[in-house]
Amino acid sequence: MSVIALVSGKSAGVTCSALALALSSPKPSLLVEADPAGGTIRAGYLGGEGNASTGLHRLAAADRQGTLAREFSQHFVSLDRDNTGQRLLLPGLTDPTQAASLSRTWEPISRLLGVMDQTGHDVIIDAGRILTESETRLSTTRYPTPLLHRADAVLMVVRTTQASIAAAAPAMRVLREELAHHGTGSDALGLLLIEEGSFNSSQVQQHLQAPVVGMLAWDADSADVLTHGAYKKLPKSLLRSARPAHQTINELVTRRRVQLQPAALPTFAGRAS
Repeated sequence: MSVIALVSGKSAGVTCSALALALSSPKPSLLVEADPAGGTIRAGYLGGEGNASTGLHRLAAADRQGTLAREFSQHFVSLDRDNTGQRLLLPGLTDPTQAASLSRTWEPISRLLGVMDQTGHDVIIDAGRILTESETRLSTTRYPTPLLHRADAVLMVVRTTQASIAAAAPAMRVLREELAHHGTGSDALGLLLIEEGSFNSSQVQQHLQAPVVGMLAWDADSADVLTHGAYKKLPKSLLRSARPAHQTINELVTRRRVQLQPAALPTFAGRAS
């Protein structure tokens, strides 16, 4: 089990990649739509099923009322066609202006995601495009930074194109500094590649100075299903390419957990929820 955060320097397919990993996980999975720009899976992949009474945007109020831990799982919806509860989604914000209200709630949410990890779930966080407050810090008011601090791995999603690699470079510098000084270490940072362009993994790895932890096939038809719906037509080709990525991601997570055991993990003087 693991807690993985996916990020990007500029729009690079984070949500599709997170969905592919959640749907192909060999274990029960929870996908958290933490992108401050808002969630799209309920209106897209799930075809508008469900309603706005559940989701991430409701958790700030629950935190203020002291009911966050009790209500947390009530905001999950199923990603399964047959509602088996093996693939869960915490839907994202319905309006980007809601992001600021969660600034004090990300930390208790990160602890609850740790509980999901301990109960056997792979937790995949869609953190979207990073937001910064300086050349070395992520935003602590507009971005789910505490989720990245406690993640086992933070994976930059990069298409193997010149434009995507160039957009990722400055974001990698910020993330490396952030994780080194406020997270579990800069070695938590890796690359998840989408094989759209002509650059190979060695070239991307050398340019961005981080290991390639997984690769996803470029499959426009599957990406269209994940983005726009018709989820009853499960995009099997993209999911097949995502399955090997789980093995390499879990190898990274296992190696880091052994190295960090357990006193080296960051402590947080957060509020109990």
